[in-house]
Amino acid sequence: MVEPVAIDDLADALELGSHELVSLVGGGGKTTALFALGQQLGPTVVLTTTTKMGRDRTGGHEPLFSPSIPELESALARLGSVLAWKEDAGYKAVGVEPEVCNDWFEAADHVIVEADGSRRMPFKAPRRYEPVVPSHTTTLVACVGAGALGRPIAEQCQRPDRVVALAGCSTADLLNPARLVGVLLADTGSRKNCPANARFAVMVNQVGPQHQVFLDELAERLGDQAQLVAVAPFGPDGSPE
Repeated sequence: MVEPVAIDDLADALELGSHELVSLVGGGGKTTALFALGQQLGPTVVLTTTTKMGRDRTGGHEPLFSPSIPELESALARLGSVLAWKEDAGYKAVGVEPEVCNDWFEAADHVIVEADGSRRMPFKAPRRYEPVVPSHTTTLVACVGAGALGRPIAEQCQRPDRVVALAGCSTADLLNPARLVGVLLADTGSRKNCPANARFAVMVNQVGPQHQVFLDELAERLGDQAQLVAVAPFGPDGSPE
């Protein structure tokens, strides 16, 4: 039986080590997971994105823009956890190149990267140029919002045409465990661009008792091909994606 954990216990549930570059891909929950891991890991953590983030999604941090390595190291020494982007583009912040994340990984104990976008939809399958995963990633986490589970693919998924192409069904079909696993484990699906030596985990967010049967079947179908972590609802201050 899959036991949901609190978002405050995410780092432990993912069994993260002392030096990790975590890339978050897929659907709902990435930004919430990013800031949660920033609070739970240490001593030093860089939070960033290789795509774009809402300029207001700072998690209480004062963001750095294109910091040099000495500037980053100075901020980490003072603050422990730092949010860094490439540039300010108004209501969006532009992310950094994946190679920059690799460089930062030499300066910090952990780097957490939002490496994908989903327009706040619970689930997705990537397009040709997605996701943007740094090559030094140690753990790739595919995020799935529980709102997509057992619901019509056309209604709850970004890129539903890509989802059904990998799942072998139609957009009117429900996202059941078999179809979800078909996308999660596909080389052109949620595992896309996962470095050969990286661990692969699946994080299902905002799960409730009504999802238990789905989660248990999902765990059985994933087997040892991916670690499965279920996260209980974030509460009134949490926000998916």
